[in-house]
Amino acid sequence: MATVDLTKDNFEQVVGGNDVVIVDFWAPWCGPCRAFAPTFEQASEQHADVVFAKVNTEEEQEVAGAFNIRSIPTLMVFRENVILYAEAGSLPAAALEQVITQAKGVDMPAVHREIAERCAEG
Repeated sequence: MATVDLTKDNFEQVVGGNDVVIVDFWAPWCGPCRAFAPTFEQASEQHADVVFAKVNTEEEQEVAGAFNIRSIPTLMVFRENVILYAEAGSLPAAALEQVITQAKGVDMPAVHREIAERCAEG
């Protein structure tokens, strides 16, 4: 599956409308971003059940700002609209595969209960 370009107009729809979404925040001038792109694309072809999306931080400064992106590339994994992983820097293919496997294995009912409990306390 090809990657999806995220913008402020479609971000909520894509992230909220899919179970697992992996977002690569990048910029065209960023060497490490360009080096990571083939790894990201290859992973997208191996995981049809996951949406792989990219945010061009130059064009979508509002989206990048909303997630406090200060360094690129930054990778975020959303599952059921919850950020499970957020880290700056590109990953080797094996590490990206591990992140995907871990995200798929998370007990999301437990995560949602924990979030609800924190909200109730606050």
